[in-house]
Amino acid sequence: MIKTVIFDMDGVIINSEPLHQKAYQMMFNEFNLNVSDELYSSFTGMATYPICEKLCAVFSLNYTSKILVESKRKYFKSLFENGHELTLIDGVLDLIKHYKQNDITLILASSASMDNINMIFKKFDLDQYFKTKISGADLKASKPHPEIFEKAAKLSGKLKKECLVIEDATNGIIAAKSAGIFCVAFDGGLSKNQNYSKADLVINEFETIYLEKLKSIKFPT
Repeated sequence: MIKTVIFDMDGVIINSEPLHQKAYQMMFNEFNLNVSDELYSSFTGMATYPICEKLCAVFSLNYTSKILVESKRKYFKSLFENGHELTLIDGVLDLIKHYKQNDITLILASSASMDNINMIFKKFDLDQYFKTKISGADLKASKPHPEIFEKAAKLSGKLKKECLVIEDATNGIIAAKSAGIFCVAFDGGLSKNQNYSKADLVINEFETIYLEKLKSIKFPT
């Protein structure tokens, strides 16, 4: 029986990929980085620091990863504050309310910085639904490492077999499965070139995982 649902944020709760992509592109331009679509797709679900560390390695940069991180976050914050369109994913707020009304513990486990998480949660008034929020930027390891989901399960106070993760990225799915948690992949068409083959369930709309419909799914015992 599911007692905790652990949400990723970007691509699951909010349609933020266009905003992140624009912020990253502005940073790439600043440092004259020619990042291929394939390389960019591999970043999906990762925290900003390991992404920038990878960029430093791939392009043999003399800059520190911290400088790239600060640049990207500067552009993201500027775009966010200047009204760049950012919306909740269709149906996700109803799903969140449905779980909350049925006493499901909700945890946010995102690779985004806590500053970005708090900006999003304030904008859409989401704190009222979630027990706690975890930023991968504050952890030792980033997705696809399982640390963030192991911590989320522990903070929920429930057994891993009573938890469910909703992810949209290959790195997040690998992290959830490595943590030993049932993983639902949301294939809403927002995150490009992701592999959902390791997920336990792939969905295109959130109505598929309302509690009454989850009863027909076999979970680990």
